[in-house]
Amino acid sequence: MMKSFLHFAHSFLTLLLLLSFQTAAAAPMPVPKAPEVGAESYLLIDHHSGQVLAEKNSHNPVEPASITKMMAVYVVFKELQKGALSLEDQVRVSERAWRMPGSRMFIEVGNRVSVEDLLKGVIVQSGNDATVALAEHIAGSEDTFAEYMNKYAADLGLENSHFTNSTGLPDPEHYMSAADIARVARALIQEFPEHYQWYSQKSFTYNDITQHNRNKLLWRDASVDGIKTGHTEAAGYCLVTSAQREDMRLISVVLGTGSEEARADASQALLNYGFRFFETHKLYDAGAKLVDARVWKGASEVLPLGVETPLYLTIPRGRYEDLQANVQRAPRIIAPVAAGERQGSLVINLDGNALTEVPLVALESVAEGSFWQRTVDEVWLYFE
Repeated sequence: MMKSFLHFAHSFLTLLLLLSFQTAAAAPMPVPKAPEVGAESYLLIDHHSGQVLAEKNSHNPVEPASITKMMAVYVVFKELQKGALSLEDQVRVSERAWRMPGSRMFIEVGNRVSVEDLLKGVIVQSGNDATVALAEHIAGSEDTFAEYMNKYAADLGLENSHFTNSTGLPDPEHYMSAADIARVARALIQEFPEHYQWYSQKSFTYNDITQHNRNKLLWRDASVDGIKTGHTEAAGYCLVTSAQREDMRLISVVLGTGSEEARADASQALLNYGFRFFETHKLYDAGAKLVDARVWKGASEVLPLGVETPLYLTIPRGRYEDLQANVQRAPRIIAPVAAGERQGSLVINLDGNALTEVPLVALESVAEGSFWQRTVDEVWLYFE
């Protein structure tokens, strides 16, 4: 009897220990603090969701050096997209472009160079001469091209940026913030995937001169495919990096470090942190129906609701199953309804905290119903 009791007690205690161990093992891993990196300002975001994973002084306007050329290239890509320019167009090199100081593509005054070669000279070699040649070809002068840059900066919603030239040569009125730089990076990747691939090119040869991309991470990390380096004495060593591992893409901006090695190490540390402790999920496609809503006084009684753009969310690793979606429909939807009208909200919660809230929109239009339909619904609404 005693032996049976002891056996039962031992088994019961073993079960309790096992259950407590499993409960502890199932507890979510806390996300540690982001690594401290030696930069004046930095930012780490997820490309798809735009969520900030680490930052320091990311909205402070600073001298961007050659990071400026990301904005210059964005303008050129926009001109290509509009059909105002083609990659085969031949650009005559002015003496001013030829004389530009700093990093160069080594184009020669009076020669004609294709837009495609000049773009690679800017993207891979960071050529100031190539950048000015493109600016003059598109806008007539570099000053006018800088106005183009400022216009597109406003379109992108850049809040702490202003451009006076296309290259990033020092000027007290020329500045960008890490947050604005990340926004330009997202736009380059999202809007121009066919051209963005040039940012992963490790070298480019022009005029029998081969120059290597200054982004050291292209050699260190196979997941890195861009984007841009920059350096002046005042700006320090800067690096904008993007990397993709599986379906997750991160963008890091590191400004004002002390050396080429320091900017590469800081960027790598931020990227490793982001990929290690976070994961990004596409929760809903644009236009996918999430729920039906009742429509009053309409030709149809049912209105499908969904999100207007794809919804991505970046969360701590291992927490996807813990997400909760809460649909908040408009209390009364009265026809007519136009497709795209906001008719509620979608809230995604984790541990009782709202991570994001996005509009729930009508996925189709509902016309006003007949006189009879409107009259009947009016009576129902009265009693409701």
